[in-house]
Amino acid sequence: QLHLVESGVGLVRPGGSLRLPCAASGFTFNYYAIGWFRQPPGKVREGDSCISSSGGSTNYADSVKGRFTISRDNAKNTVYLQMNNLKPEDTALYYCAARDPFPSCPVVGDPGRALDFGSWGQGTQVTVSS
Repeated sequence: QLHLVESGVGLVRPGGSLRLPCAASGFTFNYYAIGWFRQPPGKVREGDSCISSSGGSTNYADSVKGRFTISRDNAKNTVYLQMNNLKPEDTALYYCAARDPFPSCPVVGDPGRALDFGSWGQGTQVTVSS
């Protein structure tokens, strides 16, 4: 059974940075693409970024390009989301998800939709406020 756990709950000031780890277990981690999603209060879940199984391909939403970086360490079964220059509108619950059983992100140049991913973590809260 796939098991994903996000961490890095944080209150960050605008312009600040935060790194979110997503630790995986229960499956062959390096087989699957992994995505990061956000869900702001009262809104639908939307994709921020996606990384292929090898880490060789990454996709980002336009709203985070140049500010967020997704990476993975397959030896540690962990995917990271480095978030820089955070804005108040980045405040949301952040989720990581595995695109089992596929090694690639759903669409070239796009982080993908929630329904493209089958296994989810429980989410971690990020609040950007002064």
